[in-house]
Amino acid sequence: MTKWIDQTTWRFLLVGCINTLFGTSIMFLAYNVLGLSYWLSSASNYFFGSILSYFLNKYFTFQKKDKSIGDILPFALNITIYYYIAYGLAKPLVANLFSSLSVSMKDNGTMLVGMCLFVGLNYLGQRYFVFQKKE
Repeated sequence: MTKWIDQTTWRFLLVGCINTLFGTSIMFLAYNVLGLSYWLSSASNYFFGSILSYFLNKYFTFQKKDKSIGDILPFALNITIYYYIAYGLAKPLVANLFSSLSVSMKDNGTMLVGMCLFVGLNYLGQRYFVFQKKE
């Protein structure tokens, strides 16, 4: 059985920190400065962040050296599915827990919760589906 926490986990967390700074900046600037909607702001984070994430995770985290583009579709599916799950769960959860807050405060909180849910789901998907090591 594969260990749950190993060098791959630590590399994923490092890449995640870099990617989180990049994507979160985009998301909160899009929402709070550009005035884009909750869904468009959070989607912008994952669109641009996913491009950076793909290359960093493929070559650094999971150390796949092949130049195949065969990982792109599973990677995009993984990101898309877990994005909708994470942010879809976060929206009603935060709305119910913090119903007295303004829409802006709830949306910012929801984006933060959705981001946390996404990180865990995305790691499992990338490790065991997208970039799994062939035995």
